[in-house]
Amino acid sequence: THLFLLVQDFVGERGAVGSDQFVYWDALNPRKCLAPDLIVRMGPPSGLFPSWKTWERGAPHLGVEVVSEFDAGRGPWSDKLARYRGAGIDEVVRFDPADTERPLRLWDRFEGDLVERVLEGENALLCDTLGVYWCVHPHPKTGQILNLALDPLGKNVVFTPEERERAKKEAALVERAAALARVAELEAELR
Repeated sequence: THLFLLVQDFVGERGAVGSDQFVYWDALNPRKCLAPDLIVRMGPPSGLFPSWKTWERGAPHLGVEVVSEFDAGRGPWSDKLARYRGAGIDEVVRFDPADTERPLRLWDRFEGDLVERVLEGENALLCDTLGVYWCVHPHPKTGQILNLALDPLGKNVVFTPEERERAKKEAALVERAAALARVAELEAELR
């Protein structure tokens, strides 16, 4: 939910964002489908959609998979990646919050195939579709969380509207406390 709200707000009117909706890529075979945790297609937004049919809307530019216990019985990742390839999705992100060594992996479409990016020590990975960086941060409830950042070090994170409002309120409280401290300091000087 966090990721959907974050990306939906970030993309805004520049594209369409969906979550846990079926993506169909063969009009003659409805079994050829997948349900990414998140999809994005940049361009004119297409309103609400119960499912995504590539022959009507084009292939999503981005698909994100968040690995969970539910995925364990769904077959190997290579099978799911083959479905992403068939759907024509250009960029695939796989986030496994339980993987402490390599929680984030990316594939890009190259000459009709999805090719995994070679990663060497990056803190954040550029998302070509969104023009920002994927980054992984510690989270008190889940252990790790996938986020967006404006910088390759993953320090300047993108906030959801709720997080922006919370940060604004916290900043106002800090500012108020500083002002009260300054007033107390000036009153002490006057005494």
